[in-house]
Amino acid sequence: MNMDRRAAAWPLLRHAAPPASDGTILDIDVESAGWEYVGVAAYRLRPGQPVTCLGDDRERLVLVLEGRAEVRVGETDLGVLGSRSSVFDGPPPPVVLVAPGTAVDLVARTDALVVVASAPGGPVEITRLFGPDEILVEARGSGQTARRIHHLLPPAVEAGRLIAYEVFTPGGNWSSYPPHKHDTEDPPVEARLEELYFYRFARPQGFAFQRVYTRDGSLDEALTPHDGDVVLVPRGYHPVGAPAGYDCYYLNVMAGPNRAWYFTIDPDHAWLMDWNPAAPAAAPEEARA
Repeated sequence: MNMDRRAAAWPLLRHAAPPASDGTILDIDVESAGWEYVGVAAYRLRPGQPVTCLGDDRERLVLVLEGRAEVRVGETDLGVLGSRSSVFDGPPPPVVLVAPGTAVDLVARTDALVVVASAPGGPVEITRLFGPDEILVEARGSGQTARRIHHLLPPAVEAGRLIAYEVFTPGGNWSSYPPHKHDTEDPPVEARLEELYFYRFARPQGFAFQRVYTRDGSLDEALTPHDGDVVLVPRGYHPVGAPAGYDCYYLNVMAGPNRAWYFTIDPDHAWLMDWNPAAPAAAPEEARA
């Protein structure tokens, strides 16, 4: 089969669909992604609409990104969770980490946007609820690379395989920047992590630019995700640009053979590095909303 050597074997950009009868707008498993670890499903729910995830061999991360929903994990009722009506309202969402073998039952109490990410179980199996006040809010970068990070499930927090962040990029700025990659298992220099980006925009007609590329040119794609879309990053560098006027949100979910976040900067652009991944700087209160 003839194939442009610069294209990925599977489509990297996956578009959201109108809500199905069960509220699903996206459902990407490892088979449809063409990789080994990360899966994600997103739901737009009406009040009273349920979602159930049966317990299996995968660890799950349940995020009520917008609205409110009642959440039960196994036999434990976590109550009604939700911290904002829009991802752009400011506070981090509650984070529910679910150990393999544990079922999740959720019922929307308002209109809600819910994301359930998953990965194969790792050496740690733990179920835990993290409240918004437990999540570090970081100010990262400066000038046209300034953005805000919510450390939803960073490597420092005990979990099996999943890692997750939220990133808020003002219109006209760049994030996931300077370009970096994490596709080679060589700790502590680099760790192999699959990564996905789930996008929202403060204006629904918004869009972003994301390039996914390798230095040898074997992969080089320029993508334009819109509201609700997902970009898959199986390998390579992957910077994001937010066009002027369109504040950009994305949820990052990562997983790989080991739970560590070590990355390599593209040496052509390393001079732009202006933040320290080992020492995240907490955002001042006025910058958190």
